[in-house]
Amino acid sequence: MTPDPSRPTDSGRATGTGPAAPTSATTAATRAATTSPTADLAARLDRIPVVTRAHRRWVWLLGFLFVFDLVDLNSFAYAAPALRTEWGLSIGGIGAITSAGFVGMFVGAIAGGRLSDRIGRRPVLIGAVFFYSVFSLLSALATGPLMLGVLRVLTGFGLQAMTGVLLVWVSEMFPRALRGRYQAMLLAIGLAGVPIAAWVARLVVPTGPDAWRWIFVVGALGVIGGVVALRVLPESVRWSAAHGRAGVPQEELVARLEAQAEEKTGRPLPEPVAERPVVAGRLTELLRGPTLRKTVVAAAACVFLILSFYGFSSWVPTLLVERGYSTAQSLTYSSILAIAAVPGALLAMPIIDRFERKSVILVLEVAVAVLLLLFGLIDHPAAVIVCGFGAALLMQTGVAVLYTYIAEVFPLHLRGLGSGIANGSGRLAGVLGGFLVAALYTGTGLTGVFTYLALAALLMGLVMALFGERTTNRRLEDIERS
Repeated sequence: MTPDPSRPTDSGRATGTGPAAPTSATTAATRAATTSPTADLAARLDRIPVVTRAHRRWVWLLGFLFVFDLVDLNSFAYAAPALRTEWGLSIGGIGAITSAGFVGMFVGAIAGGRLSDRIGRRPVLIGAVFFYSVFSLLSALATGPLMLGVLRVLTGFGLQAMTGVLLVWVSEMFPRALRGRYQAMLLAIGLAGVPIAAWVARLVVPTGPDAWRWIFVVGALGVIGGVVALRVLPESVRWSAAHGRAGVPQEELVARLEAQAEEKTGRPLPEPVAERPVVAGRLTELLRGPTLRKTVVAAAACVFLILSFYGFSSWVPTLLVERGYSTAQSLTYSSILAIAAVPGALLAMPIIDRFERKSVILVLEVAVAVLLLLFGLIDHPAAVIVCGFGAALLMQTGVAVLYTYIAEVFPLHLRGLGSGIANGSGRLAGVLGGFLVAALYTGTGLTGVFTYLALAALLMGLVMALFGERTTNRRLEDIERS
């Protein structure tokens, strides 16, 4: 039974010195009684040093949502070779539909982030899941390029609204010394959606006309996680406290996390350090002073990430066909490369909270740039597998580190909007990237395309190394004041 955090225990009254040994949840309840019921909830969260049973349950739920986010995000890339044949689409037509999805993601990132700052993380996150699931299902019914393009705009809106807010929620609810590791774990779980989409395409698309539609049906299954989240996922305690909406449910949740942490560690938690009140934020705060630098750096990093990462992953199936492989061969190779997604994110786990995030990103992106150049320059099946797999693996490691960084650098009252602007800038660049890859391929061939992708990866690493913030194992409130 969860203790009432407002009621002191007998042992606390008897000694007059605080809580007794952590033999039950009463220890956490006694400690909670010495703190302010709302203003210090964030401080009480920050003193929790371990991931509790509740955190682990959230990981699996959020990971499930991430899986189908990634299935849907990659669905068009794997359907594109079949659509080229079935609808007679040109490379430019593929680029236009790819860009359409990024238009939706740009708007969804900013609108979802801002809305989450105003009405809460939970309703936006769950609402976005239902939104993108509906339009993914409708994509399976598309009758032509125009209809599919419009539906990909709407699907992209929901996808990026969910992703941005999910990452912010994790940064606010997980222990600071472990939040990077669990962001990486979540991404690793979610990235199972990439090989799922790839292998569904490989098995289904060659079976006949219109078989590509099933890829979008699979993407819509994320709605199952949305239903579960309605019952399981709480509102961010930090957001609730900052907006004066913390009450008994939030108190009980924090007390339960404290009790589970003390049960796991076998010792009392340290005293919480009270935080200053959080005031309402305005967009102009992101555009001046130190916060402006954080906004520009995060946005620039996202721009170069999208240009390199999605320029590679979204185009590989189509470009392999242009290189002379059959559709079945292209999907086979793409499916093998997609397997790199999960181990790539897992690779971040042992390093993301040990080394400074911006330094890790630089090392990763230099390696990615080299592998992308080799992939584009060496026309041999072994190079396709080895260089492509290595590039895909390290790209995903970089994504895990950058996503963690972005959710840390903005102040609480503007974290959703700031993250949305950064992610949205990348998605807006993706609109240009879809057309740019098509134009480069037409003008310079594969060599020009992969030189451009390698340059984008290198610029991402340099921007972070030269101008990024130190965030590893720092309290969010300390990062905010730097």
